[in-house]
Amino acid sequence: MSDIALRFHKDELVLSSPVANALERLGVDAEHDLAFTLLFEADTVEEAYRLEALGGAQVLVAPTAKMTPAQLAQAGMEGQGAELARAALEALAAFKPQHVLVELAPCGLPLDPDSKASLVEHRDQYARAARFFDGLQFDGFLLNGFEDCAALKCALMGLAKASDAPVFASVAVDADGKLTGARAAAAAETLEDAMRMAADLGAAVVGFETSAPADDAAKLCARACAAGSVALPVLVQLRVQPDGPYADPDALADAALALCAAG
Repeated sequence: MSDIALRFHKDELVLSSPVANALERLGVDAEHDLAFTLLFEADTVEEAYRLEALGGAQVLVAPTAKMTPAQLAQAGMEGQGAELARAALEALAAFKPQHVLVELAPCGLPLDPDSKASLVEHRDQYARAARFFDGLQFDGFLLNGFEDCAALKCALMGLAKASDAPVFASVAVDADGKLTGARAAAAAETLEDAMRMAADLGAAVVGFETSAPADDAAKLCARACAAGSVALPVLVQLRVQPDGPYADPDALADAALALCAAG
């Protein structure tokens, strides 16, 4: 059992926030140059995580969102997945984190849910990404930024094929709990649909990301906790935007209290 699993249903854990903004302040184009920076300027990545560690996040999320083979090929990093995986985890090791999650985002390939070949290709993208981390020390995977059930299903099946590490599965939703992707909108997919599907496919933690105000986020949290037979820990991510409801620390603190009260 992963060490982090021993804390499920017992502790409230805080994950580190995305480091893209911190990297931008350090002069790194995180969208295009993160892989290069990991390999050749690791101290810059460490600096981006320093404030996260000092802020008390118990769980550091590795900068590995774009680690599927398709994304590495687009970045000109084919064949360097294993090296990038080691570099990403080594950048966090300096802070002696309590726990580390390996983030994986949607692979970016077109997905046709009616095509077996398309589904298999998507599934294998995540299986191959997971294998880059074979033999390395981390606590689980974070599937993050998914906007529809079909893409998340492929990712969950791919990870299950390649690893037995716990999986945290998160979907992006609006204030009404509807998944934000176009395919999800056409199918009227809801937060509950995603939670149940992720639980059925072995996710250890289920959750969502939203920019909705704190009251709405708390209602979504309560819905996630009550999603049918899903009795898993719930992850809530609040999207911070300059003109959004979480633009200042006090608002985030108030939201955290409301989320804890919601379960």
